[in-house]
Amino acid sequence: MNLQNICKSATVAIFVLVSGISALGQRTVVPVPAPAKLDVVTGNNLYCAGYVQTAPFYTADRKSANRPDKIVGAYNEQDGWLYSQHNDLYVNGGADKGVKVGDMFSVIRPRGKVTSHWSKTRDLGVYVEELGVVEVIRVKQEVSVVRVKNSCSNILLGDLVVPFEQRASIAYVERPRLDRFADPSGKATGRIVMARDHREAPTRDDIIYVDLGSDSAQAGEFVTIFRKLGKGNPVGFVGQNETVSARDGGFASDVYRGGKFSNQAPRKKGENANGHIVTTEDAKEDRPSDLRKVVGEGMIVNVKERVATIVITRTAQEIHTGDWVEIQ
Repeated sequence: MNLQNICKSATVAIFVLVSGISALGQRTVVPVPAPAKLDVVTGNNLYCAGYVQTAPFYTADRKSANRPDKIVGAYNEQDGWLYSQHNDLYVNGGADKGVKVGDMFSVIRPRGKVTSHWSKTRDLGVYVEELGVVEVIRVKQEVSVVRVKNSCSNILLGDLVVPFEQRASIAYVERPRLDRFADPSGKATGRIVMARDHREAPTRDDIIYVDLGSDSAQAGEFVTIFRKLGKGNPVGFVGQNETVSARDGGFASDVYRGGKFSNQAPRKKGENANGHIVTTEDAKEDRPSDLRKVVGEGMIVNVKERVATIVITRTAQEIHTGDWVEIQ
């Protein structure tokens, strides 16, 4: 090896050594991914929550309507009558009603009028069950083929279709701990008149319907769920005495019996216990009449004329139909 090759090899070795030392001195920057956006309400609770409305679904009859209004057929209808995700269906409108490929419709099923003895508003509207979302994949002259993109319940021929409305949930943020002794906010209040799937004791992530209309509530607002203190026991204790009378009966011997006093006797009024027996209701007279018990929290998904649809987000204990709701 001649001198020139030796010098060239030494130069390369020095360059590699210096590069390695330089690399060791540099700090490797690892990109930190942005935190994922979490929504308070997603999936079926956002698009299949259902609602109660008073407005009519259509302002014109089927033949004169300018858009499809119901499902009239199914590709595999010879095999059954229940349809769900990925099934292909027919709706009663095509090019004659301006339908285009890619149009989206929500499938709904009106279930009947809602009344409740919990609400002062006797006619709350019609309960509408949301069944899923369909997309137009083929347009003919008088019908269109739609494919079920999402289903939250079985779809039937005759179910109605209405234009799909994009809904957005507020992003999840860390909230203060649920205050079980929170004071009233002074904002609008309503009562739970019904829960989805006819539940009487809904819990977290369940859907409830409250008689708060669009004049006093809006989507995205949080609500406090509460009831009057001392209320909410579904069993009840009718016929059970809360105290024991002052008596001397029931002893085994007439000779060694005690005096006319029982150690199970209730407390009596007065400093010398010479008044009437103190009952639970007597004790409650010395406290404010508006004491309440907070049992949960929820977020409004959507609001119609007289009823708001709410998803329960947090609970302190069981919630009942008839409980109160207050806007935070």
